[in-house]
Amino acid sequence: MATLPVTLEDVQLAAARIGGAVVHTPCLRSETLSRISKADIWIKFENLQFTASFKERGALNTLLQLTDDERKRGVIAMSAGNHAQGVAYHAGRLGIPATIVMPSFTPNTKVMHTRGHGAKVVLLGDTLAESADEAHRLAATEKLVFVHPYDDPRIIAGQGTIALEMLQDVPELDTLVVPVGGGGMIAGCAVAARGLKPDVKVIGVESAGYSAMRQLLANEPVTVGGDTIAEGIAVRDIGKLPLSIARALVDRVLAVDEVAIERAISLFLEVEKTVAEGAGAAGLAALLAHPQYFTGRKVGLVLCGGNIDTRLLASVLLRGLVRDGRIVRLRLMIGDLPGQLARVAGLIGKSGGNIVEVQHQRLFGSVVAKATELDVTIETRGRDHMRELVAALQAEGFTVRVLEGADA
Repeated sequence: MATLPVTLEDVQLAAARIGGAVVHTPCLRSETLSRISKADIWIKFENLQFTASFKERGALNTLLQLTDDERKRGVIAMSAGNHAQGVAYHAGRLGIPATIVMPSFTPNTKVMHTRGHGAKVVLLGDTLAESADEAHRLAATEKLVFVHPYDDPRIIAGQGTIALEMLQDVPELDTLVVPVGGGGMIAGCAVAARGLKPDVKVIGVESAGYSAMRQLLANEPVTVGGDTIAEGIAVRDIGKLPLSIARALVDRVLAVDEVAIERAISLFLEVEKTVAEGAGAAGLAALLAHPQYFTGRKVGLVLCGGNIDTRLLASVLLRGLVRDGRIVRLRLMIGDLPGQLARVAGLIGKSGGNIVEVQHQRLFGSVVAKATELDVTIETRGRDHMRELVAALQAEGFTVRVLEGADA
């Protein structure tokens, strides 16, 4: 086999270099997720790093290897968020000036945190590639050291310390599931894991709209694009070094759709009481969407980051409740008579439903003058409970239609 650009020794040296300044995050078994997936599931909580992401590892490993002259000149990076925060935080800690170029679509929380670490932030570009062009231009004109988010052996070795810790804490793991953006993390983890345990399986996960590594490994043309909740792994250009490592050491790369990622974010919060951003939830999404690769195995999931906009998180959680039938909207026809609304509310309450919102419709549409259209948003215990509610209302003579939520 050809010599790879990063070795197990490089990862071990990185671990010694960054030890103490980066959190050795817990790798804990999830009883509930193990039961759901019929596998033995362990989660590496990288969202517990100070900047809530694994990116600190590679950033610090790189910064610590700069020359005195490079430190004085300062560093520049392009990033949609987590690499930016990792570079900004540790550069600030080490007294190295940092400039970060971020795409215009970067979530506000990531921009604010990056500025909060003392970095100069430049918001420019509709894609990561455009931000990269600007970062390279600034690096050349201002003589700054460019810190690449994934295509650098120092970055790859730093990210590989994740797998080193996982196998140190849970040596019996036989499968690692790692989200893939530009490929730095999966490359480092594959080098470390296969170096320590040659028969371990390393599986990558990409969002369906940005499956560049999966396409490249299958020798398909790369087509990516569209909106994704996993902006942290929405990368078109896989790094040359990570790709060469992936070709040698990664078993397969799976794609997951937006609904699967949203479900995984909700599950992490409900089951593990922990916040995952879209990219951080991708591994769990793959576990649920492609169970055939994981059943009966001892699986380590890398929850690689928890930087999600709070408004977006609220939306994901509510959409999840609607999908599960735990929030449902019913449309009823009721007579325009005193006490009818109270009767409906009484029936819903008696059946254990909680009314969240009521809309009365008398004036518009095809409703006859002596009838009223009533839209009721109800919190339920799930699909079966929702069907019981509908049946109870129908038994009392109401015509009921489920507008949103699970199918009745």
